[in-house]
Amino acid sequence: MRSLHAIAKFLRVIAQVLRGYWMVRTAFPKLSDEQQARAVEVWARGMLAIIGIEVRVKGHPAQGPVLMAANHISWLDILVMHAACHCRFVAKSEIRSWPLVGVLTTGGGSLYIERGSRNDAMRVVHQMASALCEGQVLAVFPEGVTGDGITVLPFHANLLQAAISAEVPIQPVALQFMDAHTQERSLAPCYHDHDTLISSLWRTLCAPPLLAQVRYGDKQNADGRNRREWAQSLQTSVADLCK
Repeated sequence: MRSLHAIAKFLRVIAQVLRGYWMVRTAFPKLSDEQQARAVEVWARGMLAIIGIEVRVKGHPAQGPVLMAANHISWLDILVMHAACHCRFVAKSEIRSWPLVGVLTTGGGSLYIERGSRNDAMRVVHQMASALCEGQVLAVFPEGVTGDGITVLPFHANLLQAAISAEVPIQPVALQFMDAHTQERSLAPCYHDHDTLISSLWRTLCAPPLLAQVRYGDKQNADGRNRREWAQSLQTSVADLCK
């Protein structure tokens, strides 16, 4: 019965993806930036509801200009943060070429970076700084890879330079996935090295109802720190929020 239920949810996920694709292709050109942001929030909440994930927000997302720095657990993280409060993400460039998903990610306002390329990192930092100076809300996953949601991995500092250059604060954000009934941490949504998007999605669809918690910390200013010092402080803040 669980497999049949998962298959039914999978079909609804496909329908929601197609609905989002149609929205980005046809409706978005007619909408303002604010209307697009609200549409992304509604779509993300709808997708998570189909998958069986309730979103719980603690704290308050900062208004732009601000850079959010969150721990990274799953491909679901972007959906969860969009559902809590729309922001523009910095995503790996490979996603842009994924069928359907690439269009949705681009429609959500993502900026793309070639991982491992120092020159491209500099380009993206300049692009991020410009967006922050315009008052936007951006989000990054400074760990660079997905973890288990229990241990917060060291933060890479390169993209945090954008906040220093734009002289804007960074808000630490902690993400956690829990069993909705027991309130214990769930590893079902974790995206492991050996996972594919489909295998990870299937495992999540077969899991009991889940709760995704988004906890916003207090904004931090650089206060004279360089990006590496700031990265260490932010890692500690996110780890504390995860406790």
